Amino acid sequence: MRINLQELPSRCPCTVGRGYQHACVFVCVCARKLAVNIIGYSLLIGFPRALFEMDLKSACRLCLFPVQMLYYILRASLFSLLPSRRKDVTKEVVLITGGGRGIGRNLAKEFAKQGARKVILWGRTEKCLKETAEEISLTGTECHYFLCDVANREEVYRQAKVVREKTTKAFLPRMLELQHGHVVCINSILSQSPIPGAIDYCTSKASSLAFMESLTLGLLDCPGVGCTTVLPFHTNTEMFQGMRVRFPQLFPPLRPEVVAQKTVDAVRADKAYLYLPWTMHALVFLKSFMPQVSLEEIYRFSGTYTCMNTFKGRT
Repeated sequence: MRINLQELPSRCPCTVGRGYQHACVFVCVCARKLAVNIIGYSLLIGFPRALFEMDLKSACRLCLFPVQMLYYILRASLFSLLPSRRKDVTKEVVLITGGGRGIGRNLAKEFAKQGARKVILWGRTEKCLKETAEEISLTGTECHYFLCDVANREEVYRQAKVVREKTTKAFLPRMLELQHGHVVCINSILSQSPIPGAIDYCTSKASSLAFMESLTLGLLDCPGVGCTTVLPFHTNTEMFQGMRVRFPQLFPPLRPEVVAQKTVDAVRADKAYLYLPWTMHALVFLKSFMPQVSLEEIYRFSGTYTCMNTFKGRT
C-alpha cells in the first residue's frame, strides 16, 4: 500500500505559518526558470543519451510510455460513452458530515433512496440533524445523528469511537483492513478557480482538494477502497445566499438535490472527480494556458469579480 496513515494532517493545511507561503512562491518562481533549462537539455542532449545509457528493458518501457498514455486516454474516452457497472450501495453504512442541511442533507436522503442500510449524520445544529434523521427514518432507512464539530479533532475521535461501536465500521484504517469503503469530499470549483471576497473559503477548499488528490493516489494499490471529489459551481443553499453572477441564465445555481444525485451516481461509478456542471472542465482548461490579463477580463465580464458584493450567506 502506498498510503501512509501517519501523513493524515492533524489540522487544516491552510493554517500553517506565513513562512511556508513565501517559501512556496520562491520555489515556484525558481522552478519555472529551472524547468526551461531541464526541458531544453533533455530534448537536445539528455533524452538520447539516457536511452543509450539505460538497459534495454527500461529503454523499451520509456519508448512505449507515450503509446501507453494514448491507450489509456482512448480507453477512458470510450468507457465514458458506454454504460458502466454501478456499485451496489444497499446494505452499506453511510456517514455524512454536515448532514443536517444543504448538500449534506440531500446526500443523506439520496443514499437512503438508493437503499443504504444505515445513515449516520454529523453536524453542529441539533435541530437540523434531528429533522433530517426523522425524515429519513420515515422512509424505512435507519438513521442516527450525532452533534460533532469536525473542526475539533478530539470530538471527531470521540464520536468515531461511538460510531464504530454501533456499526462495527471505522474510517479509513478500517476500510483498508476490510478492503471495502469509499471516501467522498464535497469540494468546490473555487478550489481551482478562486474569486475575490472569499479568501478563507477558497483557501480551505484548495487545501481540501490537495488532500483528496494525495489520498486518491495513495489508494491506487488499495483494492476495494476509492475516493470521489465533487467540485460543484455555485449551489442554491443558504451558504451562498446573496451571491450573484452577471448571467444567471447561462450559469444558474445548482440545486442541492441535483448535486446529491450526481454525487451518489459518481460514487457508484467509482469516479474520482466530478465537476458540476460539466462546463467547469472548460474553465479549468482555459486557466491552464490563458494569460492572467485574459482571465481577469473573463472575471469582470462574467460578474465573478463582484459576485460577493451582495453576499449574505455564510462561509
